Amino acid sequence: MLEKENITYKKAYRFAIEIVELYKDLIQRNEYVLSKQLLRSGTSIGANVAEANGGISNADFSAKISIGYKEALETKYWLSLLKDTGYINQGSYNSLFGKADELCKILFSILKKTRINNDK
Repeated sequence: MLEKENITYKKAYRFAIEIVELYKDLIQRNEYVLSKQLLRSGTSIGANVAEANGGISNADFSAKISIGYKEALETKYWLSLLKDTGYINQGSYNSLFGKADELCKILFSILKKTRINNDK
């Protein structure tokens, strides 16, 4: 499963870069509170995947993947809120939300497989 995590790491890292770029744009427009929340959750996804890849046990790996999944869900929330309050346009929202949703699906799939293997 290591190859899938490397792909996941790369996707999460590229996504984090896009989140940082959006954050820089939002603070230029004096939006500090929601953008900070988005920055924290959006960059945390990849950080947790990186920690999972260095996990010392299957339980540790699974716990970090679980946190990454939850951070991806939270990121989708902040993106929706930013769109619905007019801070980001529909195109930016669609692109970033789609990438966050893809990360959710990947992480949930890894989590299910990890948990199933741990139950054996």
